[in-house]
Amino acid sequence: MKPGEIKNRLEALRNVMKARQADHYLMITSDPHGSEYINACYKEREYFSGFTGSNGDLLVSLDEALLWTDGRYFVQAEEELEGSGIKLMRIGQSGVPTLVDYIKEHARAGEHFMMDGRLCDSDLGIRIMDVLKTKRVLLISDSDLTLDVWTDRPADSAEKIRIIPDELSGKNASAKIKALISRIKEYGASSHIISGLDDQMWLFNIRGNDIKCNPVAYAYTVINGREVSVYLKNSSVSAELSDHFRHLEVNVKDYDSFYDDLERMNLQAPVLIDPKSINYRIYQILRMKGKLIERTNPTALMKAVKNQTEIKLLKDVYIKDSVVLTRFLHFMKENAAAKGIDEYTAGFMLDRMRSEIKGFNDLSFPTISAFGSNAAKMHYEAEKGNCAKITEGSFYLVDSGGQYDGGTTDVTRTILIGDVGRKLKRHYTRVVTAMLRLQNTIFMQGCTGENLDIIAREPIWEMGMDYKCGTGHGIGYMLNVHEGPAAIRWRIKEKSDPVPILPGMLLSDEPGVYVAGSHGIRIENIILCEEIETNDDGTFLHFVPLTYVPIDPDGILVDEMEPSDLRRLNDYQAAVCDTLIPFMEGDDVTWLKRVTRELG
Repeated sequence: MKPGEIKNRLEALRNVMKARQADHYLMITSDPHGSEYINACYKEREYFSGFTGSNGDLLVSLDEALLWTDGRYFVQAEEELEGSGIKLMRIGQSGVPTLVDYIKEHARAGEHFMMDGRLCDSDLGIRIMDVLKTKRVLLISDSDLTLDVWTDRPADSAEKIRIIPDELSGKNASAKIKALISRIKEYGASSHIISGLDDQMWLFNIRGNDIKCNPVAYAYTVINGREVSVYLKNSSVSAELSDHFRHLEVNVKDYDSFYDDLERMNLQAPVLIDPKSINYRIYQILRMKGKLIERTNPTALMKAVKNQTEIKLLKDVYIKDSVVLTRFLHFMKENAAAKGIDEYTAGFMLDRMRSEIKGFNDLSFPTISAFGSNAAKMHYEAEKGNCAKITEGSFYLVDSGGQYDGGTTDVTRTILIGDVGRKLKRHYTRVVTAMLRLQNTIFMQGCTGENLDIIAREPIWEMGMDYKCGTGHGIGYMLNVHEGPAAIRWRIKEKSDPVPILPGMLLSDEPGVYVAGSHGIRIENIILCEEIETNDDGTFLHFVPLTYVPIDPDGILVDEMEPSDLRRLNDYQAAVCDTLIPFMEGDDVTWLKRVTRELG
């Protein structure tokens, strides 16, 4: 997007701000449900900044504009904001204030601060409200000032909803609802509001198509004592779905009436809420209704621990997915440079191959197909006709996944195209070492992702380097590719409840090295937590990989690996070969045997 266009949009927005007496206007990258990936309808921040990453908050004042984003997007944001006049605020970097701290420092008494409270999670909204109170600044949280400027805004979605049969879910929705109501009582609450879309899809065994790559439908759920109501868009509800909810004794109501209904509703107190999962507007309504109990949504933990049916189907899906990616990597190693294939064409080829897998429904996120310096942009997306050709002398990184009947996949591999030199091979070897160390660790139940992160990060830190993201995230089952509440990271988030990693949890293991302007390396396996044994000292856990895709041996410096690390690599490569060979044929078999050969 041209910088001049962004400047014109910001100028038009400021004119609206002046007319509405707004001194500051905040745009959060979200929808009313706190979704990570959002429909075009809600991409206000992207429209007014030109920054296309999935995470970023834009604060527009009458004389400046600033955008906060995290380390995954520093390189991308710097490029996309160039010439726009918007200042990039690199979250977590020395000397960079948080959004709330910046507001505290710059807001002046008597000013008006506006935002759309539906798009701001209540946790952030409360912190902003507390700061503005002390500064004697008026917070107006029911305003969408973008409407008068963004006149060609895309319409929202309301696709049909499908029902997931018990043979895919492993547990019927009636049992899930009963278990949830019991959990709410255990928390000392009598009612509960669920806004997160994946939580509701899991609870009712339904899936939608309202957000690209995320099989969710727009919905709100209210549990008031034993009465359960779900708010859905009328056009998304079929006769079959109505029967499904009638059988569950769940009331189906109009999505557009939710906020009005909530204001009038006589909720049994206390009300259980997750401040990070409900938006600020919902919070403002609920805080007038009596005592609130703030805890992580019970459904978040319940769905994070996969049941035996889900685990069995996931293992099958990951093998099928791994076969396709391995065949693709074979083709790329032998043809990418010779045929001058570009990033977009390569990604499109993999997407097409994956779509042929039985049970495929969609991608789980837009494929990241990146060569050379583009691979340093963690969430890069190649554009047709405007992307790099793959040539000799650097890395090709592909991060991709699919949505299937039976699971959600996510996997990253980086391969060498030609020779890259010893320095870059050292980076590659360290990333492989880091991934395998975490995958093979043994730990006690009670450990959180903060406890385990250093296992993967240490080999990178030893080089005086770091990757500006977490090491791992939870994976949904036929749901969002990024799922809480567990994660593997070393930075403890504000007001974050520690979440132990439990048997049945599915997580990514994806350390990396990213050097702006040069190269990026990420190796990602999906790992399942399982119990080893319980004895007098406690319960011991470990991970087993679901991903079986070879590591490129051309990038490995054996002399850079400890004997135990080399053994882990050889053991994994042997497991990859044994797992995939029954599903391979022809030249793919020969190539697979060669690249998984024992090193050292």
